[in-house]
Amino acid sequence: MASTQQEKVAVDLGRKAVEVPAGGLYDRYRMDTDLDAVAEDPRVSDVKFFRGLSKTRVDSPIGPTWTPNFYYAASVARLVMLAPASRLRDRLPRELSPLEVAPGVGIFSIMVFRYDVADIDFYTEAATGIAVKPIRHGGLGAVDLAAALKNDHLHSYVLSLPVNTQIAQVRGHDGYGFPKWVTPIDVDITDARVSSRVANDTGGTDLELSAPTPSQKQHRTLERVSSLTSYTQIEGNWHSTLNQTHVLATGRKSLPRDIKLRLGQGRLSEDIRSVAPKRILALDVTTSAQIALHMPAPISADTRATTSREARS
Repeated sequence: MASTQQEKVAVDLGRKAVEVPAGGLYDRYRMDTDLDAVAEDPRVSDVKFFRGLSKTRVDSPIGPTWTPNFYYAASVARLVMLAPASRLRDRLPRELSPLEVAPGVGIFSIMVFRYDVADIDFYTEAATGIAVKPIRHGGLGAVDLAAALKNDHLHSYVLSLPVNTQIAQVRGHDGYGFPKWVTPIDVDITDARVSSRVANDTGGTDLELSAPTPSQKQHRTLERVSSLTSYTQIEGNWHSTLNQTHVLATGRKSLPRDIKLRLGQGRLSEDIRSVAPKRILALDVTTSAQIALHMPAPISADTRATTSREARS
């Protein structure tokens, strides 16, 4: 279903009007999607993962909505990079600290996403983010660090998160507090190759990524569910957002040498250059996944990171 070729209809999100595909899932269901209808889509493997999750109607900065936001057929590629912890710390709010895999070395990621079937219809996305220590955590133990490196349970602070549709931008920025803007983004993730291009404000290249897809391991339904907790500020208050990923086919290439990463001119490339990444640790590619993205929950940020930074200054 090529969203760029469909007729559009206007819908309201909070006080903003955005266009969505006429007859698409959002137009028909407004986030309360009929799972039986989704199950008939040949791009969707099954909907067992979603039947185990209950949607709730909540108030939000974008008006009343249903949560979680479901992505029924998705794919994602992630470059895991090592970067100086000092450069990462400079880009973080004072309440957060980078996760260090070795003294002075942290984790920085570049990600591209393709959502073929979703509650808010087809769109593509790119992201840069810093792996951080969990807020209010008394210290990161070996089990937590191992889980983070395996991509099973990450905590992250997002620097940039461009998307290619209006509804994804308004929901992500106004509803979740993510740094989202709209720009053309091409993402193609197959069993053979990953390729992506993100355009900048003038139509030139912000970021290009190309790499062979690592061999994919197939997982049975409900066999593997990973999680990502992202931290954002909404109206000056800290929130955490839980992302659950039902992994169906995935693979990793450690220390890959055949990555083509081109930085151009734009916000993504500026964020990457600002943290001075030194080495690509791994390429994770998930060619088949399903996702449940929950609405942000208020949290109380620990002030210990702030105190320790002030003590060093």
